[in-house]
Order: sequence, then structure tokens, then C-alpha cells
Amino acid sequence: MKVYTKRGDDGTTGLLYGGRVDKDDLRTGAYGTTDEAVSALGMARAALAPDTEWHAAVLEVQRELFVVGAQLATHVDHWPKLAEGVSRATPAMTEELERRIDALTDRYPLPQEFVVPGGSPAGAAIDLARTVVRRAERLVVAMQREDLLPDDSPLRYLNRLSDYLFVLARAIEGGDYTRTRA
Repeated sequence: MKVYTKRGDDGTTGLLYGGRVDKDDLRTGAYGTTDEAVSALGMARAALAPDTEWHAAVLEVQRELFVVGAQLATHVDHWPKLAEGVSRATPAMTEELERRIDALTDRYPLPQEFVVPGGSPAGAAIDLARTVVRRAERLVVAMQREDLLPDDSPLRYLNRLSDYLFVLARAIEGGDYTRTRA
């Protein structure tokens, strides 16, 4: 099997479970941007020791973003084929992010000033991923306006994820904001 199919040479791409859309379709932009966030998080994970809670936390988010990306890459007519937590975001995924945010902010209180990313390589990569997730969120809002999003679980998840990534970056940096204050 070859990596290239040539089917996209006409400016279209295939969706999960069938159908084709333009490569600049809102769906394609949204799930492509979640893929960018997965890659930015990969940079963070590569900078972390494999046997740490932070490495596991980043990997977990990467896997969850694949779930959201799969949902966004599926035409709404095929959403009934999606499996919750596997290829479809759920309210429970968002609730779990809220639990993680609360646990981290209990351990590492939020800074009282703006934080300039770059306190550590992993923290900086997570901050980059956070901004990419915010862009994905904006694209998902545009999808919602165009009635391409029958439920708001992907939007809620992405909104909460950007908050989680902010506190995760601060936690990875050990709550030391002296190097990263604006």
C-alpha cells in the first residue's frame, strides 16, 4: 500500500465513514488543527521523562484529541456510527478535564500575573498546543454556525482543554512563575 493516493490532487479530501469535502472546508480546518495540537503536545511529551505523571497526562490528552478529531472528520450523517469516547467526544471527557484542572490548581495555584511561555521546553510546547487548541475551538464555533455540528461536545471539550493545558504547563514548570512573568 502506498502513502499517496492522488485522490486529493483535485483539492478535496475524504471524511471518516465516507464523503469528500474541499481541503479548506471548515471540518478539515477543525480536525487538521486538532492534529496540529496533537503534534505540539508530542513535542512536550518528548521533552518529559517517560516515567512521570506529566508524560502520561500529555499522552492522555493526545489520545483524547484523536477522539475529537475523528468526530470532526465525520459528516454529520455518519455520526450515529461513532463510538463514545473512541471516535465521539462525550460530556464525561469534559467533566474529567474539569476534575484534572481542579486537582492541578489545588497543587499549583494560578499565577496572579500574565505568564510568558518558555519556562521550560515542555511547558512552552504545551502553551503552543493551548493556542492551537484555541484556534481549533474557533473553527468548531464556525462549524456550529454552519450547522455542521449536531452537538456541542467537541466545542465544550476543546474549550475546557485549553484551560487544562494552561494549568498543566504551569504545573510542569513546578508553579515557578518567576522566570515567566510578563
